[in-house]
Amino acid sequence: MEENQTTVTEFILLGFCLSPRIQLVLFLLFSLFCTFTLLGNGVILGLICGNSRLHTPMYFFLSYLAIVDIAYVCNTVPQMLVNLLDPARPISFAGCMTQTFLFLAFAHTECLRLVVMSYDRFVAICHPLHYTIIMSWRVCTILAAGSWIFSFLLILVHVILILRLPFCGPHQINHFFCEILSVLKLACADTTLNKVVIFAASVFVLVGPLCLVLVSYTRILVAILRMQSGQGRRKAFSTCSSHLCVVGLFFGSAARRDLIDPA
Repeated sequence: MEENQTTVTEFILLGFCLSPRIQLVLFLLFSLFCTFTLLGNGVILGLICGNSRLHTPMYFFLSYLAIVDIAYVCNTVPQMLVNLLDPARPISFAGCMTQTFLFLAFAHTECLRLVVMSYDRFVAICHPLHYTIIMSWRVCTILAAGSWIFSFLLILVHVILILRLPFCGPHQINHFFCEILSVLKLACADTTLNKVVIFAASVFVLVGPLCLVLVSYTRILVAILRMQSGQGRRKAFSTCSSHLCVVGLFFGSAARRDLIDPA
């Protein structure tokens, strides 16, 4: 049976199976969103770098979050836009594995970065007198670098497990990018180990950080409610509101995806 199998060297991303006219509309729409995303995050980076008053740990982590968002877009959107114009254009096996690796690495990095940002807000509100000591630039650099290194090492395990699998057809991925579960469906071998590792990593990188974020904000809420000054409460809430919105969007969408297409 192995002799009749043909090794797959490239994949076709099916993307959106719609009429050419609708795909053209989607191309223009996603191009617009991509441009706004890049410009928005670019403006954030420019403002933080150009204003010395924003050279604080909170904006330091915010700038890294903007970099991750830019990397997200650059990793998945260009290939998706190409496929909208030319659905039959393939992506190489190496390119697909690279896209899978980078997408998961950026996702895990953003997840860990949100935990670090919640810890930063916790220290700022609950221990304001010791904030500069606890969140020193050395600590911030270690936390930032550690999230990158940990994420890339963890995703390297996923990629190594995928590379050991034979892919012998079909070579059509039912997605607009090389999403790991969609890629595993094309393997002509048992993928149980891969799915177990993906599930364990999801629990470790998604559920664990979410619990840490909830603990941080619970303690922040308690500290805010104990404040005597109404102006102090409003200021504390204002420093956390934007981060809470990002946390809700990220973990909400991640949880929704896992419920719809669990590993």
